Amino acid sequence: MLTRTVFYISDQTGITAETLGHSLLTQFEDVNFRAVTLPFIDTVDKAEEACRRVNLTHSVEGSRPILFCTFVQAEIRDVVKRSNGLFLDFFDAFIVPLEKELEHKSSHTTGKAHGVADSANYSRRMEAVNFAVTNDDGMNMNGFSQAQAILVGVSRCGKTPTCLYLALQHGVFTANYPLNEDDFEAGRLPRALEENKDKIFGLTIEPARLQQIREERRSDSKYASSRQVSYELRAAEALFRKYGIPSLNTTHTSIEEIAAKVMSHKHLKRYE
Repeated sequence: MLTRTVFYISDQTGITAETLGHSLLTQFEDVNFRAVTLPFIDTVDKAEEACRRVNLTHSVEGSRPILFCTFVQAEIRDVVKRSNGLFLDFFDAFIVPLEKELEHKSSHTTGKAHGVADSANYSRRMEAVNFAVTNDDGMNMNGFSQAQAILVGVSRCGKTPTCLYLALQHGVFTANYPLNEDDFEAGRLPRALEENKDKIFGLTIEPARLQQIREERRSDSKYASSRQVSYELRAAEALFRKYGIPSLNTTHTSIEEIAAKVMSHKHLKRYE
């Protein structure tokens, strides 16, 4: 398989470059990408050092590294652009056309995308993270009444990371509950969930993938056995049907996509 090195270079955290770059690279399934992130390249000296790393990679590997960049300052962008890599800068691509269309110059201020200028929304996201941690794995079912969404499914199907992503990225108060043997034997959800049924979104997963995940956690255990995994998934999906709970198979779905599905289905507002 072809392998190429990808640099995510930014004058800030690099999160924007990583997110947009990764979205593009997922379209090239037959290529293996080796990622290197260089954040806070905010001076000419740092930019020149980044160039040296890119050029060394080009010399060693014999192919141009791919550079996904987000630079606000033109002088830093120009330095990195001279390196021996395929230079793709998101600000360079979009800021100039926007300036022409709006007939206004951009402020060229770094840190805007991930700043805390809107303190109310930033505080909201932090509160949502605390809520997700406090209400993880059904530890505090009294908190279901304050939740905007409740993720339900068997153990290790993606509930906790999705809750944390919804909290940190969208400011959504999300709880989760792991379905267990008692629920399956009773054939019903706990009362606290029944009382908040409209908030529930179910997650399921293919048996083979769930068994693989559980084997990594508890090898050669009943918890990871094929029989137990299949039983739990069948029982969980039966509960989803009984209560009319919308659900999503997470096997080939990213956390970002799961979160978007939950947001859309529950008509939730995003806090920037």
